[in-house]
Amino acid sequence: MAGMPPRRNFQLARIFGIRIGVGISWFIVLFFFIFAVTEPFHKMLGGSRTTAYLVAVASVLSFFISIVMHELGHALVARKSGLSVAGIDLWAFGGMTRTSESTSPGVEFRVAIAGPLVTLGVIATCIIAGRLLAGQGDFFDVAVARGGVRATPALVWLSWVATINTLVLIFNLIPAFPLDGGRIAHAAIWRATGNRNRATVATGRAGQVFALGLGALGLWGLAGGDSFGPLTVLLAFFLYQAAGAAVVQGSIGQRIKNLTVADVMDREPVTVPAELTLLDAHDQYFSRYRWPWFAVVDPSRRFLGVLREGRVNDEISAGRPALAVVDVLEENMPVRIDEHDSLESLLGSEGLGRLGAMVAVDADGVLQGVVTLARVRRALGAAA
Repeated sequence: MAGMPPRRNFQLARIFGIRIGVGISWFIVLFFFIFAVTEPFHKMLGGSRTTAYLVAVASVLSFFISIVMHELGHALVARKSGLSVAGIDLWAFGGMTRTSESTSPGVEFRVAIAGPLVTLGVIATCIIAGRLLAGQGDFFDVAVARGGVRATPALVWLSWVATINTLVLIFNLIPAFPLDGGRIAHAAIWRATGNRNRATVATGRAGQVFALGLGALGLWGLAGGDSFGPLTVLLAFFLYQAAGAAVVQGSIGQRIKNLTVADVMDREPVTVPAELTLLDAHDQYFSRYRWPWFAVVDPSRRFLGVLREGRVNDEISAGRPALAVVDVLEENMPVRIDEHDSLESLLGSEGLGRLGAMVAVDADGVLQGVVTLARVRRALGAAA
């Protein structure tokens, strides 16, 4: 699953050290699905509506758990391939794993295919369990909601989870960005042409065409009174936005491919010494420069992590102003980049988008400079 989740969400869980975040829209769609399937389930189950409602809740929650499993497939393969994983975001139209840029077509393919393979495993597990429970014919009759069919709660649950995941798998493998199929196609085109930006533009264009078609389908459904019509139109809108952003990124990437981080970074950025107290950091840096975070360095200028203003204020308010900066800095923020990396690699970076800057270091981890969003924009403006 893919898309453009909201920037702000809250942590639902942390699995294998990976943050799982959810936005409000996720809960809206969760309740919509429960409402939408309760009545069809009641027709298959008979009996009380309470039973149908409970099966609907269990089924929809199982579906969203399978989405988390899908995204964990992406995340764990990315981490094994040497990419940094900032977290997983769940939102109205599925999930998105936030990782650093793939370093090769092979890495991108492995990361992209991992999620669909997990989904395929979920489908196979549900089918096997359902057939053992009720036999092949009964399972597939329930899965396609054949008229008049009756089933047990367990069979309805397994068949629905298998069916919805099958539909998601087919949809997600369409070769259009930002779907997984688009990322797989991106890896293939990148490998065939040796040009990452050309692959990005091609799959982005395909994504735009697909989104327009999906939007037209949604409008047709909306005119016919289909309850899923508005969601389809909204999904098409977000897919078109994401695909358009990819086209812009690929086009600009062609023009800036020879620029590196070192070409645009500030070589004398303001940094905070690790041994400084929080009170001094507040008075000498945050109050003076009005920046929400600073890079923290040791006496050898090795980059240690990020100090956030919010954390400093919280600790001071809690009566701990004498704590050292090194005690509260955040070491795992996705802001580190090599000074020799291409400027193009910055465009999709997590740190630049969320924090407004990236910290350039050398092979020994010594801070060499800071690349701010303003500097990147100036470079992009010159290339446009």
